[in-house]
Amino acid sequence: MADEDDNLFGQAHVDAYRASGGEHGYDWRGTQILLLTTTGRKSGEPRTTPLIHVTDGERRWVVIASKGGAPEHPGWFANLEAEPDATIQVKADEIPVRMSVVEGPDRDRLWGLMTEAWPAYDDYAAKTDRHIPVVLFEPR
Repeated sequence: MADEDDNLFGQAHVDAYRASGGEHGYDWRGTQILLLTTTGRKSGEPRTTPLIHVTDGERRWVVIASKGGAPEHPGWFANLEAEPDATIQVKADEIPVRMSVVEGPDRDRLWGLMTEAWPAYDDYAAKTDRHIPVVLFEPR
């Protein structure tokens, strides 16, 4: 199962995760994935993205808006800037959340946790001049 799940990407990842309540797609390439559903800032339609996450405490989830080091933020982050309320799915649990961007020493600490989970975030940061957001989700 884990080896097959490592090949999941994009909508196929979302579909497998949802259909299995996270049994497929939560564990991915040595990390853990949550599904983030935002409201499209232009379309008003729901948009779901699988994202690597770590937890900070029991009810705080951290993700990185890296877009692989691209010069612009990912669309899901722009959607959250327009509407910070979203829903995450962690395994079978769907959780209404509010997003905040973390700065200062807490950002540095959470960035370190995320790079332990996915070291490539440091490579992504080196590829871009933009300040890559560290995003925190808390229940609302």
